Amino acid sequence: MSIQFNPQQEKNRLEVLTRRILDKAKSAGADACEVAASASVGLEVQARLGQSEKLEMMRDQSLSITIFVGQSRGSATTTDLSDSALQGTIDAALAIAKVTAPDPSAVLASSDQIIRNVPDLQLDHPWEISAKEAIDLAIEVEAAGRDEDPRITNSEGGCVSSTRGISIHATSEGLMVSQPSSIHGMSCVLLAEDGESRERSYAYTQSRRSDQLWSPEIVGREAAQKTIARLNPRKCKTGEAPVLFIPETASGLLSSFISAISGVALYRKSSYLLDRLETQVFPKWVTLEENPLLPCAIGSSAYDGDGLPTREQAFVTDGLLSNYALSLYSANRLGLETTHNAGGVRNLFLKGATSFEELISEMGRGLVVTELMGQGGNLVNGDYSRGASGFWVENGEISYPVHEVTVASNLDRMLRDDLLAVGSDIDLRRSISAGSMLFERMMVAGS
Repeated sequence: MSIQFNPQQEKNRLEVLTRRILDKAKSAGADACEVAASASVGLEVQARLGQSEKLEMMRDQSLSITIFVGQSRGSATTTDLSDSALQGTIDAALAIAKVTAPDPSAVLASSDQIIRNVPDLQLDHPWEISAKEAIDLAIEVEAAGRDEDPRITNSEGGCVSSTRGISIHATSEGLMVSQPSSIHGMSCVLLAEDGESRERSYAYTQSRRSDQLWSPEIVGREAAQKTIARLNPRKCKTGEAPVLFIPETASGLLSSFISAISGVALYRKSSYLLDRLETQVFPKWVTLEENPLLPCAIGSSAYDGDGLPTREQAFVTDGLLSNYALSLYSANRLGLETTHNAGGVRNLFLKGATSFEELISEMGRGLVVTELMGQGGNLVNGDYSRGASGFWVENGEISYPVHEVTVASNLDRMLRDDLLAVGSDIDLRRSISAGSMLFERMMVAGS
């Protein structure tokens, strides 16, 4: 038994459905209408201590409708696609629109703005795997980790998942586009003990193509090695020190920066980067570009949430803030042009030429941050403070694990003045990703 999904058949079904919804909404009194529909199937299995623990096969569908009455709009969503439920969803959206205050910035993309021809970005790749094969693979992933070191004493399991789906976006302005996609993955979570010390860590791999996943041996071994490395942590002394964020934590810094240049933060005047176009926000050697049309990439999409064609573009050029990330709505609120970023940025990567080992050597002494806790930066003023764990470095080498640490600085200063280097170890499992980022100084609060 394996998951079966026919994207062309689902596309035809959902397109007929969305056209009918658009017609019904107009007949019910809508001046304009937008419909987003999706259907997906998935398989997820989990094995723990060598035994199958979970098997789920999922089949989901949903439809959301936004109705415009004058300059007011209302939205409603349903997972029941029966005629009566769809009519109820239309009625609910229409009722909301009639009591919502007018918002002149809320408009649909016009017929001359919307995408017409959707390129094939190779985002859909079936994985012909049965439930039994997936369970065997999950057992293999976990076994590879448990066999790596006798200090691995327990497991939360190995997991294998596969999902395929298709989304439809249609409007009364003539938009009717679709994108099929897939995502496959394996993961493992392990626990280790050494005396009184007990630690937990994980590893995972994901890709749109199953043949680009890491092997189960690599996933299991990495989970074990990360868990063992955390054993017997210490606290470090309080003071200023260089800090190196590994790709998993560096990506969060990049995401915070993108949030600060996004339309919502800007029109709410809650960003430290308000009115900062063409000013320096990174060192001169940094250029940040979005590449949403990369074939087979996790974050790729041919169109944004407004139905506009995505495009390659730079947000930072030679260290200067060259663009905000705006949807049609936020651009209207700000009196600017949309950057075709409704739904966020896609495939934004910051990659350097320095290896992780070279960054450790360059740092000499300081903190490597491998995990962060807490809410993160304050986008209004850029203040940044997070709970952290990782490793202390002495004489250019990792010395011992640390925990219960707080790292603090200011995002503006960190990214503009204190960023010394970026590693080549970029993590392509994410849509927004950076290589390891070395900062000259942060306040490190430990014991």
